[in-house]
Amino acid sequence: MAERLTAREIVTALADDATFAELPSPVRRSLPDGPLGWPGYDDSRARAAERTGEQESVVCGTARVGGTRAVLIAFEFGFLGGSLGQRTGDRLEAAYAYARDRRFPVVPLVATGGSRMQEGMLALTQLQRVARQSALTREAGLAQIAVLRDPTTGGGWATLGAGADVVLALPGAQVGFAGSRVRPADADPAAYTAEAQVAAGSADAVVGPRELRETLGRWLRLLTCPSTTPAPPPGPLGEAAVLPATGWDAVRRARSPQRPRAAAYLDAYFTDRVAISGDRCGGTDPEGMLCGFGTHEGRTVAYAAQTGTATRPAGYRTAARLIRLADRLGIPVLTLVDTPGAANDAEAERQGAGAAIADLFGAVASARTPVTTLVIGEGGSGGALALAAPGNTWATPDSYFSVIAPELAAAILKRPPREVEATADGLRIRPQDLVELGVIRGTVGG
Repeated sequence: MAERLTAREIVTALADDATFAELPSPVRRSLPDGPLGWPGYDDSRARAAERTGEQESVVCGTARVGGTRAVLIAFEFGFLGGSLGQRTGDRLEAAYAYARDRRFPVVPLVATGGSRMQEGMLALTQLQRVARQSALTREAGLAQIAVLRDPTTGGGWATLGAGADVVLALPGAQVGFAGSRVRPADADPAAYTAEAQVAAGSADAVVGPRELRETLGRWLRLLTCPSTTPAPPPGPLGEAAVLPATGWDAVRRARSPQRPRAAAYLDAYFTDRVAISGDRCGGTDPEGMLCGFGTHEGRTVAYAAQTGTATRPAGYRTAARLIRLADRLGIPVLTLVDTPGAANDAEAERQGAGAAIADLFGAVASARTPVTTLVIGEGGSGGALALAAPGNTWATPDSYFSVIAPELAAAILKRPPREVEATADGLRIRPQDLVELGVIRGTVGG
């Protein structure tokens, strides 16, 4: 179990010194024992207030975190289990409206057991209010970064937590829609943890308490720096200056184990970077797709990079999520193409490979923010093209881009194996061929 800090303790732990300013709380007319007249409800609230020093289950205010001003929404679990009632909804709505008015990002610091039973359906419908405020904030182009504390369950997880753009979690925190008292008796408790949510693609990272302040500050800085200038393509790495003599030479060089991969390009391009993880549909592809935000020459650039393996459906969905987030925040995108093609095994089909690739094609096609692509290795068919920016794709000299792998093209055309190399030439897949055909804008370093 993660350490349970109070609302004000977590704010103090994250905010820059002396920068937190609490927002005024909306006033709601009080009814005896609440809107349902629940016997003893007033006494329960009074005891919670005496125990915690708070008048509600959330504390809302503004603060600087790592130098960036944000609206912080800190849940007080000691106040009726951090549950949501009408007054909680009033505070949340006011906090989100304040953030939009001042153009501040929103940081929910979630620790809640769900909706308040003593207010019945009036408590549950606060989730609709929260979802509406989150949607309006998203439409306004403002970032939402959630921090999941212990516990984060019920509607608080399903709105403020899982609905955020970036989801960070404390180690060992209980995270799940079903709280410990309502889930099946034989349920595996390991499935209801922060670590499990990261593995399932529903959260981005588990961050230790000592690293949380710095990590959150970095995220806030990166997601609040819009730019309309396209990201420049990276320069080539390694011994990549000479263009290939033949199509098969291009294939051979692109497939070489010694060729630099995405991680090397990202390390050289960014002075610092943070990663998003997961497609929010139950999947991750950490071996096939790297996505996140970084600093390049003093400004934020988002990135989605294939790693040289067959990209899985979760990888395409994560890249689409990245591009849509960058588009909303006005951040330019760099994509690195490097895959022999989309994963084509039976499990990939069951995971919706075609729909995932279509989703990425759509995200790139509809992006208003500038997208720049560099082909750094293999460009295998539609599984590679989905990540490529129309009209702004470049290539390194040790790469190729093809409608299909030369071996498969020869097989489809019923050519013998000895004609694979000639087939590669005929497909015109070298970087210089792609420039001449108008498929890419140019080569870097060639």
